[in-house]
Amino acid sequence: MNNYIFVFGSNLAGRHGAGAAKTALKDYGAIYGQGEGLQGNAYAIPTKDENLNVLSLDKIETYVNNFLDFAKNNPQYIFLVTRIGCGLAGYKDEDIKPMFKDISSNVELPIEWKD
Repeated sequence: MNNYIFVFGSNLAGRHGAGAAKTALKDYGAIYGQGEGLQGNAYAIPTKDENLNVLSLDKIETYVNNFLDFAKNNPQYIFLVTRIGCGLAGYKDEDIKPMFKDISSNVELPIEWKD
């Protein structure tokens, strides 16, 4: 495993069938059926539930906070965050970007979220 981790939006069922999740499955070792957390060189942040319904922003923020804690406690990795929640989940960048305000130095945000 190299130290770059592809961070993508997922669903709690772990059906990585489209968007960045499909890329994570195909290219970064994401595990079909695992909806959250580190898997291969990927990290899943749920934005949809087990039935593929979009999660509330509050729920997504809970999963984002789990990720941010994980990233902070694993400085050996560099986390490359995609625009989670802004594709198939349908949120706007300005809905999700504020959730990533307190990132550690090993987290790289999408260009659209940088100030």
